[in-house]
Amino acid sequence: MTRSDQLLVALATLLATAATGGDARPSKIAVVGAGIGGSAVAHFLQQHFGPRVQIDVYEKGTVGGRLATISVNRQHYESGAASFHSLSLHMQDFVKLLGLRQRREVVGRSAIFGGEHFVLEETDWYLLNLFRLWWHYGISFLRLQMWVEEVMEKFMRIYKYQAHGYAFSGVEELLYSLGESAFVNMTQRSVAESLLQVGVTQRFIDDVVSAVLRASYGQSAVMPAFAGAMSLAGAQGSLWAVEGGNKLVCSGLLKLTKANVIHATVTSVTLHNTEGKPLYQVEYESEVGSGSDFYDIVVIATPLHLDNSSSNFTFKGFTPPIDDIQGSFQPTVISLVHGYLNSSYFGFPDPKLFPFANILTTDFPSFFCTLDNICPVNISASFRRKQPQEAAVWRVQSPGPLLRTQLKTLFRSYYSVQTAEWQAHPLYGSHTTLPKFALHDQLFYLNALEWAASSVEVMAVAAKNVALLAYNRWYQDLDKIDQKDLMHKVKTEL
Repeated sequence: MTRSDQLLVALATLLATAATGGDARPSKIAVVGAGIGGSAVAHFLQQHFGPRVQIDVYEKGTVGGRLATISVNRQHYESGAASFHSLSLHMQDFVKLLGLRQRREVVGRSAIFGGEHFVLEETDWYLLNLFRLWWHYGISFLRLQMWVEEVMEKFMRIYKYQAHGYAFSGVEELLYSLGESAFVNMTQRSVAESLLQVGVTQRFIDDVVSAVLRASYGQSAVMPAFAGAMSLAGAQGSLWAVEGGNKLVCSGLLKLTKANVIHATVTSVTLHNTEGKPLYQVEYESEVGSGSDFYDIVVIATPLHLDNSSSNFTFKGFTPPIDDIQGSFQPTVISLVHGYLNSSYFGFPDPKLFPFANILTTDFPSFFCTLDNICPVNISASFRRKQPQEAAVWRVQSPGPLLRTQLKTLFRSYYSVQTAEWQAHPLYGSHTTLPKFALHDQLFYLNALEWAASSVEVMAVAAKNVALLAYNRWYQDLDKIDQKDLMHKVKTEL
């Protein structure tokens, strides 16, 4: 079938759909990207439009995106997003829906390394930990906790809004609905500036806050306050992961949705119009050659930015033209090292006495951000964490690939090193305006929300918002889009 024949068939389908009445559902939806955002939006779209809608998901790499594992010594370990916060409600719902289980937690102590010595060490006693925080930093940790809790309490409103079917066409509109101008301003003001304003000391920011932000974003306390607050919330709550690997959520959602996964690289999205209705042509290249198809709705669930060659596709036929998001992403390298830790580097000549499983760092040393003695994705009842003098699998997060000299600094010896390189998070400050979810009538950019904050749960929230936005736009339910004073409206609906 030629390209023109395809277009005629698609137009005929669209006209037939239009003739059946204004409440007709879309016939075909395309999702570009099969990470957590793409998998979740496919699920939510089917929830709203029904099982008869065909959903095609394009993925050039592996299903799961930044949820991935690496095999070391016949065991699988997380090489992407390793854990989720206890308030990740969409992720918890997915795990229950798919019949997955949360992984058993193997407790280990944490510490923050300042380049020459540990600036803060966790003990096995909660009250002693609190006393140490107070002794070193006064009540800064309490002021931080109150600031984060205030932000999270407002952010959690999004679940109630989404349960009532409300959606937002842009990131700024979504943030304003949750925390009004204060939330929007937090995307322009730094973490450090915001915390100093509420009485957190500079020393606490340098020692503790910076270490947490390096661990989650690979960035410093000059990053925007909103993204920083979401990261610091994750450091305060209990964390969990999925038994068998976090990526099982993505593959499970796509299987549940019965989505048609197309392993191909999308090269362009072209707008066609008929009878006032948009129709989108998605062109792609795969191992068997190039092809294209036509869709009523298209969702871009992969980052659009200048330095991302994986989403280097063009938009054609749009007036005004659709531009790339003018910003950069923070590269992050995850190295899984099977070997013996050099505890002497951290001030413990006898490895048997080294007590920590998780090491965060301040701005020094600069060559790595975190070092964790990690557990496999499948943990048996008899599993125990390796002792410090034993060979273990360590996960090293760094801004670039580790040099041999750097590996020798961290490890006495090692059997293997396997790496995964990610464009993990937006480089905050490289993009000055908050992008829109809606690029055109039925063309959406899910990853827009990453420019406010970036995490697996944030992508799930964005997926639900885009699915609702597409649904409300399709059926012209405009009262459910970009509404003001939603807290009052939701209360009156209950």
